[in-house]
Amino acid sequence: MTLEKEKATFAGGCFWGVEYLFSNIKGVVKTAVGYTGGTTMGPTYQQVCAGNTGHAEAVEISFDPTIISYEELLHTFFKNHDPTTPNRQGVDVGSQYRSAIFYHTQKQSELAKSVINTLEKTNLFSRPIITQITSSTQFYHAEEYHQKYFEKNGMKGCSVHI
Repeated sequence: MTLEKEKATFAGGCFWGVEYLFSNIKGVVKTAVGYTGGTTMGPTYQQVCAGNTGHAEAVEISFDPTIISYEELLHTFFKNHDPTTPNRQGVDVGSQYRSAIFYHTQKQSELAKSVINTLEKTNLFSRPIITQITSSTQFYHAEEYHQKYFEKNGMKGCSVHI
């Protein structure tokens, strides 16, 4: 009997760094970078970077919940980017770099809200968490040269918080 894998989708700045982070976690089976949360169908990297599509650079993760939980993925997400800055991560600026969680189930939505609530009480961050929590929408895979970018090109490019 094979257990069903689950999906998680996170946006936390440049998708290269976010993908690299999650692709190296035990229990993450597959990652893909792409665009989600916008209105343009089939957007290109150039369109998303122009800031007119509403999409975020995001990572879609397939994970084995018997090895790593969604809550653990959430904690990893929050530890590795700044969820307090709107439309920015490091030197990357624009709505495509916003902090967002695109949930796939109601349980994921509830867990995301719960984790944020817990983090807010710890005063871990000096400013309020502004991460968007929204239902997952169509995920458009980014162009092939963006997939596993750091594995192909080394750790150069966007700001990375890993």
